[in-house]
Amino acid sequence: MSLLVTDAIVLHSADYLESSRIFRLATREAGVQSVLARGARSSRKRFGSALGLFAEGHAQIATKPGRDLHTLLSFDVVKVRPGLAADLGRFTASSALAESVLRIVHEEAAPQVYDGIVSGLDAIAAADSANTTSVALGVLWRLVSDVGFTPSMEECSECHERIPDDGDVMFSHHAGGVVCMRCGVRTPGGRRLPASARRRIVSWLASASKAVELTDGEQRAHRRLLREFLSHHLPDARAMRAYLVWEQGAWGG
Repeated sequence: MSLLVTDAIVLHSADYLESSRIFRLATREAGVQSVLARGARSSRKRFGSALGLFAEGHAQIATKPGRDLHTLLSFDVVKVRPGLAADLGRFTASSALAESVLRIVHEEAAPQVYDGIVSGLDAIAAADSANTTSVALGVLWRLVSDVGFTPSMEECSECHERIPDDGDVMFSHHAGGVVCMRCGVRTPGGRRLPASARRRIVSWLASASKAVELTDGEQRAHRRLLREFLSHHLPDARAMRAYLVWEQGAWGG
């Protein structure tokens, strides 16, 4: 058994038996980890009353090689982010982020990814209702980039020709980014991407928390495109339930 001491964020929790909880954590030192907190529901001594969804702090985890579920020894909470739960748009956006992290981040050290999750949740928590979707899209596109799936956005993924700034393109999940209209004719399953939408994605990839104005139709189109791109890179075909709730929501932001 080894002791892992790391910064961590709670991305999911579930009750276990009568007194315990299972948490899914994003950690700085070991990627995503599943941990069992024995007695977490019956005693607040080791874990405190603030250990809830999106709580951030310092965790001590007893790990064993070959196991998928480790033991959470303690969790000292340093931030709880109540703003995420105070607004439905922010909560569903942060839940979509948490689900995406759990599906595409592995059990290995990735400090840049962890820092992006931290700053992303903070940005969503600080966003006003009019900009929540835009901010969350930027955070999610940066996550995609940080885990190594950055789409090609400024040159054709097939012929590598430079795309003019005002040029409409096709976006191909299979090709890994945009394809020029000429190559798009030969690329199945692509979506037409207007020049303005491509520039927004380029902007989000460069600055995750940058908010831009989006119409309701643009919000739906961007959320759909990102979900399709994420799904293409997932290791399994399970639906992204939290993301779909965020994508299909009718609230503001």
